[in-house]
Amino acid sequence: MEKRSQGDQHLWAPAPAMFGTESSLSMFLNTLTPKFYVALTGTSSLISGLILIFEWWYFRKYGTSFIEQVSVSHLRPLLGGVDNSSPTNSSTSNGDADSNRQSVSECKVWRNPLNLFRGAEYNRYTWVTGREPLTYYDMNLSAQDHQTFFTCDSDHLRPADAIMQKAWRERNPQARVSAAHEALELEDCATAYILLAEEEATTIMEAEKLFKQALKAGEGCYRRSQQLQHHGAQYEAQHRRDTNVVVYIKRRLAMCSRKLGRTREAVKMMRDLMKEFPLLSMFNIHENLLESLLELQNYADVQAVLAKYDDISLPKSATICYTAALLKARAVSDKFSPEAASRRGLSTAEMNAVEAIHRAVEFNPHVPKYLLEMKSLILPPEHILKRGDSEAIAYAFFHLQHWKRVEGALNLLHCTWEGTFRMIPYPLEKGHLFYPYPICTETADRELLPTVFHEVSVYPKKELPFFILFTAGLCSFTAMLALLTHQFPELMGVFAKAVSLWN
Repeated sequence: MEKRSQGDQHLWAPAPAMFGTESSLSMFLNTLTPKFYVALTGTSSLISGLILIFEWWYFRKYGTSFIEQVSVSHLRPLLGGVDNSSPTNSSTSNGDADSNRQSVSECKVWRNPLNLFRGAEYNRYTWVTGREPLTYYDMNLSAQDHQTFFTCDSDHLRPADAIMQKAWRERNPQARVSAAHEALELEDCATAYILLAEEEATTIMEAEKLFKQALKAGEGCYRRSQQLQHHGAQYEAQHRRDTNVVVYIKRRLAMCSRKLGRTREAVKMMRDLMKEFPLLSMFNIHENLLESLLELQNYADVQAVLAKYDDISLPKSATICYTAALLKARAVSDKFSPEAASRRGLSTAEMNAVEAIHRAVEFNPHVPKYLLEMKSLILPPEHILKRGDSEAIAYAFFHLQHWKRVEGALNLLHCTWEGTFRMIPYPLEKGHLFYPYPICTETADRELLPTVFHEVSVYPKKELPFFILFTAGLCSFTAMLALLTHQFPELMGVFAKAVSLWN
């Protein structure tokens, strides 16, 4: 028995070695006092709080997380990661930035160069869906435009024009149409034909027919007033009105040709109109021309138009900026690969394309979500707010097909557009390539867009980086532990021992 006992002792001799680590840990934890746990949690809370304060200060100053920036810039390349939206060095023109910082009306509303026809397009949408695509504010602006372009103080001299002067002020569509018919019973009135083409015609072909009749009547009035324009202020105003009428009719006829598939004819009409009336740049006919040339895939002519209108002295638009980006993306997008670009770096052509995309996105940050179909499109309004959601909708509605036609262009946009916001100084109101983004755009867009079935886009806010949120959570958690340990030291000590042994 004695030998067996010794044998048993010999067999179980390694036991203390096997559990030595566990015994040592238990002895160490048993020697810890509640004051140690209070000091430990308090120190952890202090350190995480200091990290949070530093991270918040860095984010407020530079718009990014310091820890995230270090991890993305230095650690991720070592681990073989790819940053699709990393910003590139941008060589910008100081003249462009300075010219755009001139005092301008921040929330000036512009007539949409590609606005649809009320009768043939907007009303048809209402008949099918039961929704009103235009807001009262938008239609009221159009009424003001019509009164400005199509009326003058000498309208009382021509009975039909006197009737149309009242018709443009009518709120009831049927009353306007009835007044137009009444004016046509007196004489061939160009503005009456315009109203019927815009609001009564239910197809583009009907609208085109009415516009051709309007052009015949309008050109006759234009030639007569042209001969008398220098005979006094009254005749000068009449000639200016007749000029506006002719330009409007010819532009809408060109748009009818474009919608009916006669794109080359539309391009010729637009070019002739721009040559005949070069000073009427307020109509932005070049934007109609750009869209038609893109439809023809005539990229050389698109570049020629951009060279003339994408100038530092001229106001920018989403059409100008994004068309310039599309042309530069077209040169590299078919072979662009984010993985390959991260390994070898961006080529000169790729860098130019990325910079052009960053420029376009900074001008109007709402466009990419529509082009990438991350947000649903609606019918564009009759007026747009430059750099706003309304302009983004108007641009994407007509140009999405052109981006899809260029192989890889949307992929390049998807990989790079969000990098724009890392380049813009923080706070966002400072701007980078353009004057600061107007803070009133959201309010104006809510007036222009039917918010009943459309969620208005707002300027992308810089969200708090993950590491700031993580540090804030860690700080709060350790502070709570410190408070509980201070209040219940013995209970928290037992809890800490149990957690340690469980692990």
